Order: sequence, then C-alpha cells, then structure tokens
Amino acid sequence: MFNKLRAEAAHFRQQPRNFRVLVLTNLIYAFVLPVIDIFVAAYVMRNSNDPVKVVVYQLTIYTGIPLTFLLNGYLLNRINIKTLYSVGMMLSAVSMTIMMSLKTLDIAGIAVAGLTMGMSFGFYWANRDYLALAITHDGNRNYYYGLETFFYTLIAVLVPIGIGWFIEWVGHTGGEANAAYRIVTLAVFITTVIASVMCFRGTFSNPARQRFIYFKFHPQWYRLLLLASLKGLAQGFLVTAPAMLIMRLVGQEGALGTAQSVGAIVAAITMYILGRRTQPSHRLLIFGIGLGCFTLAALINGLLFNAFGVLLFMLFLLIAKPLLDLAYFPIQFRVIDILKRIENRHEFAYILNHEAGLYTGRLLGAFTFIALAVYISEEAALRYAIILIALLQLCSIFVAKRLLRGNTELSKQLPADKPY
Repeated sequence: MFNKLRAEAAHFRQQPRNFRVLVLTNLIYAFVLPVIDIFVAAYVMRNSNDPVKVVVYQLTIYTGIPLTFLLNGYLLNRINIKTLYSVGMMLSAVSMTIMMSLKTLDIAGIAVAGLTMGMSFGFYWANRDYLALAITHDGNRNYYYGLETFFYTLIAVLVPIGIGWFIEWVGHTGGEANAAYRIVTLAVFITTVIASVMCFRGTFSNPARQRFIYFKFHPQWYRLLLLASLKGLAQGFLVTAPAMLIMRLVGQEGALGTAQSVGAIVAAITMYILGRRTQPSHRLLIFGIGLGCFTLAALINGLLFNAFGVLLFMLFLLIAKPLLDLAYFPIQFRVIDILKRIENRHEFAYILNHEAGLYTGRLLGAFTFIALAVYISEEAALRYAIILIALLQLCSIFVAKRLLRGNTELSKQLPADKPY
C-alpha cells in the first residue's frame, strides 16, 4: 500500500507545475465549498424555516454568476487572472459575513448575500474553468478531475461532520448556534487567504485579448448548451436539497454533517480510481451511472420522505454528483478544444456562453420548486420537484451520446496544421 501511494505521488509530481499548483489551490479552497454549499443554506433554513427563502438565496447566486462571468471577460484585459481568481475565493467569505450580519433574514438581505456569493462563484469558476482548460489536454482530464473529485469528496467527509457537530456542541454548551456560524465564517476567510497565496505560486497567463461575446455558434455548441441546461436543472437541488430536507425531517446540523459524510469515503475512492484508470471512451458510461444514481436518490426521497429516506437520498447524491462532474467537464472541454480550432475563437468565449446554458436550466429548476411550494405545498416541492427534475435530466444521456459522436466526427475534419 505504501509503495502504491508513493507511485501515485510520483505520478502527480510528474505533472506540469501549473497543473500541480491549480490542483493544490483548489484542494485548499475545497475546505470552503462544503460550508458554502451546505451550511449557508442550513443557516437560512434554521433562521427562517422557509424552503422558499433558501431557493431564493440560490436563485440570486445563480443570477450573479453569469453577470460576473461577463464582467470577468472584460477585466481579464486589465487584471491578472490570479488576482481575479483570488478575488472570487475571497468574496465567498464576504458573502457569508453579510449573511451572518443580517438581524432578520428578509428577502432583500438574502438577495444581497446571494448576489455577492454569485460574484464569488462567477470569478472563481470563470477563471478556474479557463485555467483547467488551458493546462490540461484530453488525455489527462480524467486524471485531473478524478484527482480533484477525490480530494473534494474526501474533504466532504471531514468538513461537514466537523462543522455540523461543532454547531450543535456550541448550542448544547449554552452558546448560540448563530455564534458558531460566525466562527465558521472566520475560518472560511482564513482558508480563502491561504488558497489565494497558493494560487499566486503558479505562472498562469491571461488569455489573449480577443473578442469573447458571440451569438452564433457551430451546431455542436448548441447541443452542449442543451446539455448544460439539463445540468443546470438539477444544480440548485444538488446544493440546497440536503440542507432543506435534513433541517425539515431530521432536525440538526450535526445530523446534516454526518449524513454528508456517510457516502463520501466510498465516493472519494471511486472517483480517484475512475479518474486514474478510465479513458475518454468511458465517459458516457460514467455519465449514465451518475444520472441513474441521481434519479434513484430522487425516487427514494419522494417515496419515503422521512429521516431514513433523506439519508439514502444523500448517499446516492454524494455518488451521483462527482460521477456527473467527472464525465461532464471533459466532454465540455473537448467540445471547446475542437470548436475553437474550427471557428477560430478564444476559449473564454465558449466558457462565457456555456454559463448562459447553465443559467437557463437553473432558473427553470428554481422556479419549478417555488411554483410547487407556493401553489401546492412546501412538502410537495421537496418531494416531487426533485423527481421531476431527475426524470428530465435522464434525457441528458441522449444529448451526451450525440455530443461524443459529433466530437469524433469533427476531430477528423480538423486541418492537418490544427491537430487535435
């Protein structure tokens, strides 16, 4: 086992410097992501007991992301990409500070915190996606995302259970749970500073100054936008559903943290093995298994809708999300690699436009939940909206299959002086 670990470490050290720096930067920031994804939603749920406010918070985040992607495109002509990447990480702590400072969780305050978090995600993901695209190639992207996902899911074992029981411990020892959230916010701020320092150790270059806003694309790109919209449908539920269901059906942050950690160990090991051993030809299979796990999770939650059902829901969700990401991002990047040569456009033009597809799906998913909650009941929204979204997402497998076939056909058409 020790020799195997040494071999894996040696394989990582053989990767280019920027590859290693980007992985380590994202590894440090990964300690923040579970807090953002789980416990901010739990904070809103604890202090409002209103699932609609949780979804409104997520909706304002999703509104801030594409706007910041656009702003980031202009700023890249003037500001170093490492600075923008760091600002994105730091803004997550600023957003949490705004949320914790609100005396009452009204819609306006939640919207400001959500838009700030959306800006954080916008700067972070716009620059992270570009850097990941720039420093990897199709041959090592399974390894890159498998490695990242391994660390993310491993950290997802430690952070949720640690923070969840810390919040409960503070409450049981006579302290205020919201005070524990403020301590967590301080820890987030410190972590983002450390991640920013690591980011500046890389020699990342800004993209060349070039037009990045287009409205007409190759037909292959519109297929990817459809896939992105279907992915966006489920994103809000992947983030907020665990917190809403745990706080409604189980009750406390400690249980939330423990439930998040239940399937994370298995998921972490699985993702690393898949990233290390699988080839580009396996992506459709991985994607299909991820979709199946998400659908199964939704059906279990809808049929049982109790504490045990929530735990099973989260177990399958923890497996589904990394599987979907492991397949989706390399598919997306391969489309960009090919089309940028065919259409002679910069990568960031596609990264920006891709966000429009995600946003379309996110809006539809969020409004589906809100409509069910307002016009039927909150229970109906929590039980059936996720099933509806999961069934729609199953269509993704056909879109992904057509995309992969199109990639193969288009790569053969590239000129000899533009090899893929």
